[in-house]
Amino acid sequence: MTVEIGIEQLGREFGVGAVVGAIVGFATKKIAKLIAVIIGIEIVLFRLLESRGIIQVNWDRIEGSFLGASDVAMGASPPSWLVSIASTLSIGAGFVGGFILGFKYG
Repeated sequence: MTVEIGIEQLGREFGVGAVVGAIVGFATKKIAKLIAVIIGIEIVLFRLLESRGIIQVNWDRIEGSFLGASDVAMGASPPSWLVSIASTLSIGAGFVGGFILGFKYG
């Protein structure tokens, strides 16, 4: 069994991967900025309400929950679908390149 792979097909897959990666990277950066703004507003609101004596915030628990989430994320193995996608080199390389550009310029 032989597999015929043409240069045009590899180029198309790389191009499509780059375009999709750029779109996903751009959207990811915009969403990350929005989440950062929302978290910042919440922290300022908590500090304001705490300074007025309306609420009492346990900052150690909040910090611990963020640190726990980062520990879980660092030790997580990639899902099987991600391994499948990464195994297709031409579209994967285009996607990664496009994602980096989209995230950088987004």
